[in-house]
Amino acid sequence: MEEKKPLAADMKHYYDQFMDLMQYAEKTIPGYANAFIEFVKQGEKDGVLSTKTKELISIALSVNSHCVFCISYHTKNAIMVGATKNEIMEAALVAGIMGGGPAVAYLRYVIDACEQFGAK
Repeated sequence: MEEKKPLAADMKHYYDQFMDLMQYAEKTIPGYANAFIEFVKQGEKDGVLSTKTKELISIALSVNSHCVFCISYHTKNAIMVGATKNEIMEAALVAGIMGGGPAVAYLRYVIDACEQFGAK
């Protein structure tokens, strides 16, 4: 029986931490977090590019930026709008073109996010 390797990170925890941060920011500076989340929604809504395509782009940018919080947020959102594990991984692999080895190392977090958020 093959032993299952531990996850690199609890991506649900990173997602929850980000959402907690947004709640804290909103209490501290009313309107800030709501405006930020609305900004993200406006930037990723369907247009010439679909929301799914924009989420996939955001995953690649998150990997290249080495932002685990962003990887968790955008991977979960991509899955919610129908992105498959293969689409997510392919988008994340593009980050390696621009970011090299350090970006490729962050693919571990994308894999964990796909597993934890139920990518098919």
